[in-house]
Order: sequence, then C-alpha cells, then structure tokens
Amino acid sequence: MSLAETRSDARSEDFVISRVFDAPRELVWKCFTDPAHMNAWWGPKGATVTQGTMDLRPGGVFHYRLETADGTEIWGKMVYREITPRDRIVFLNSFSDEAGGTTRHPMAPTWPLEMLTIFTFEDVAGGKTRFTVRQSSHNGSEEERRTYDAHHDSLRQGWGGTLDRLAGYLPAAR
Repeated sequence: MSLAETRSDARSEDFVISRVFDAPRELVWKCFTDPAHMNAWWGPKGATVTQGTMDLRPGGVFHYRLETADGTEIWGKMVYREITPRDRIVFLNSFSDEAGGTTRHPMAPTWPLEMLTIFTFEDVAGGKTRFTVRQSSHNGSEEERRTYDAHHDSLRQGWGGTLDRLAGYLPAAR
C-alpha cells in the first residue's frame, strides 16, 4: 500500500493550511528541497536554523536545530516517506534530540511524537504556486490526538509564521 492510501489516525482531524506564493512552482519546490534554501528560511518567526542536514529521499531525513531569539534551542526532524518532484513531499515530522532521536515536544508532554505531514505544490495562473500543508497525528494515543486536534489555532499561527518567512525569502531565492 502506498503512503497516499494510508490514513495517519482515522479519528484525528487533519490540520490544513494553504498559501499562494508569487513565485513559480520550481522555485518554491527548491526552497523545500535544497538544504541551502531550507536552512535560510525554515522555522517559525523569531527562530533561525543554526544547523541543518538534508538527505532528500524516501527514508532520508532533514534534521535541524532552531534557535530562538532568547537562545532556546529546539531540534526537529522530517523523515521522508514519499517524494514526487515538484508535486508532493510526505514525511513524518517530530521533535528530536541532537543525535536525531525522536523526542517529546519540549513544552507539551501530550503532543504526538509524530505527525504525518503532506506538502503539495500546484501551479496557479500568473506563474504563482499554491502550497498546502496537510498534517495529522500519527499513531498517537487518544490523549495525543485530542491535544493535537485542540491546537489547530496554534498550528495555524506557527505554520503561518513559517510561510510568511518563506514569502519574504522567495524574492532573494530567485
């Protein structure tokens, strides 16, 4: 069975956010698949990637360290499951430690260990790109699913800030 046919948690509500960028799909794709680009803009507002390595292939990992303005260090990783060039990236998203091990959210002990995340890229008239994030709790307990589903507003804020950073970065990426 392909991942496209797999539901993460049937009872969990998917979180979805979409943004149209004034940039061609090829450039938006590169910003997610070229580590030099990704390290330059990835993360929520107020955070900077201070270390990031990417192995872009099914089974490969993007492992990164974010540092916030107050010096807080947060590690994260994406374990790629499916990559369809210029169209779609499917991965398991989680917090991690420096060695790449999966860890709990540093401030939310009932947050799911992993989220199934799907990025899609679509052409829009005028050389623009619609980018969509679809995310859900993956193999979470009932409590983890409830926590995840209750925090869609904070997810919208976090992903919104990340996508704002990408929008600001795209002119320089050309």
